[in-house]
Amino acid sequence: MKPSFRTRSVGTKVTDEEYAHLQACANDKQLSISEWCRTVLLERVKGNKADGADETLLAEVLALRMILLNLHFKIAKGQAVSADEMQAIIERADQEKRKKATERLATTGEETH
Repeated sequence: MKPSFRTRSVGTKVTDEEYAHLQACANDKQLSISEWCRTVLLERVKGNKADGADETLLAEVLALRMILLNLHFKIAKGQAVSADEMQAIIERADQEKRKKATERLATTGEETH
């Protein structure tokens, strides 16, 4: 199979303020502006419409779910939850929430196409 080469170009004009916003978004993802724009455009075309707010909201819901399930499991077994155990559960949920949200959003995008 022949490798695909990028031979076409898509462009637009933006204001200085818009450019600064685009640059900040690209920097957040540690990408060049062109790589970031390409990624965003292709994700949109593929139906991956989640933005930062969607990812953050999903991450928080998944963290809350993890906390509630862990607490429910301990209580269902008749065990008390100490303050230290509670703090550990919360910290673990916070550490894993972004990764889990990203994975879920990626899986959702794959299922739609």
